[in-house]
Amino acid sequence: MAKWGEGDPRWIVEERADATNVNNWHWTERDVTGWSTDKLKELLLGLRVEGPEGSCEVTDVPKLDGEASINNRKGKLIYFYEWNVKATWTGTSKTGIKYKGNIEVPNLSDENDMDDLDISVSLCKDEPNTTLTELMKKEGAKKVRAALGSYVDHLKSEFTQGMILPTANGVASKPQPSQTQTKVKVDKTQIGSCVSAPSPSTGVKIPTCKFSLKETFLTSPDELYRTFINQDMVQAFTHTAAVVDGDKGGKFQLLEGSVNGEFLELVPDEKIVMKWRFKTWPCEHYATITLNMKDRGNETELKVECKGVPTVEEDRTKEGWKRHYFEAIKQTFGFGARLY
Repeated sequence: MAKWGEGDPRWIVEERADATNVNNWHWTERDVTGWSTDKLKELLLGLRVEGPEGSCEVTDVPKLDGEASINNRKGKLIYFYEWNVKATWTGTSKTGIKYKGNIEVPNLSDENDMDDLDISVSLCKDEPNTTLTELMKKEGAKKVRAALGSYVDHLKSEFTQGMILPTANGVASKPQPSQTQTKVKVDKTQIGSCVSAPSPSTGVKIPTCKFSLKETFLTSPDELYRTFINQDMVQAFTHTAAVVDGDKGGKFQLLEGSVNGEFLELVPDEKIVMKWRFKTWPCEHYATITLNMKDRGNETELKVECKGVPTVEEDRTKEGWKRHYFEAIKQTFGFGARLY
């Protein structure tokens, strides 16, 4: 998986912070103009609509004037972007006649909603009139508006990695959700309840397995420990609402209810033992997950021991921990390190 600043020039960013900006809490800025230019072209080029008259396609994006940046100010992400977008479309009639036209969006900005964008569609000078222009104005403009909305969503998800870091007391702010994300309300009374999986017949044993995973994080044991038991930090790296009671016997639910469980043993900065389950597992079946943290100087080694995982769920559980815990934590808090 590509890391920021490694190989791909689109990920090179300008980052500024004052000298007293511990953990990026007070003020951090990323210039994402170059990335935005590439992303806008990627989303617009090839957009195509068809109708009884023929088809139209965006064939070029010759001009993108503007800038974009992301600011982390006192733990809150603020997005700034302002663009004048000019694109070229090519229409082909059912008889094979080709036409060329222009698209202009002068006000793609954080100050305007997608519905307020001015999308101008026209034919190039000296081109004969064609009904394809109306097709592009109606259906083509809809697709252009959707593509620009997708750019904003990508800006608020892909490019916020590393912008949120824990504060001195371990509490982190999470990125503001994009407009297309669904807000999740979690009812504490439902934590631990069975959702969709049928319960096996009484006396039927579920074949289970055990395995362990090892990962290294560029942070201290106490910060990594808080990442798993602090509700704000869990919501930050999962990017969804969560309920986490970080005490012994406390319950948790995250990833829109896909995962829930209970903390069985907590040894601050060293060890967490929990019962843990996917909601699709047989009702009331939990695995036992033990997290052991060891200080390795300027990094922390985490060993995850999993017991009681349904055998058919072994691969899914491994990949889930790597993706939704290890990688997500590193990307969100900047604890990036090598993968084992």
